[in-house]
Amino acid sequence: QVQLVESGGGLVQPGGSLRLSCAASGSIFGLYAMGWYRQAPGKQRELVATITNGGSTNYAGSVKGRFTISRDNAKNTVYLQMNSLKPEDTAVYYCNAARIGSDIWGQGTQVTVSS
Repeated sequence: QVQLVESGGGLVQPGGSLRLSCAASGSIFGLYAMGWYRQAPGKQRELVATITNGGSTNYAGSVKGRFTISRDNAKNTVYLQMNSLKPEDTAVYYCNAARIGSDIWGQGTQVTVSS
């Protein structure tokens, strides 16, 4: 069973950058598709970006061109590089690992974009 721990959140000014990391325990990390989701106060959780175990990526329209998801299977880690941050990017960001029969979530990390 994979367990996920996110890090890298914090307070940043509009236009700034942050990099989130999600470290996974377990030796089968490479078999999982990984994703980042976010949930703002009063809103439903939404997809931000996903990356398959083969490296194919998918992004929400609102972050395309600003955010980049990547993974390092040797380090059991997935990253989310966030550039040109906007106040509307403020949310708790969650890491997800998915494969058939398994759907695992991290505890979340807060990202706040404010001047």
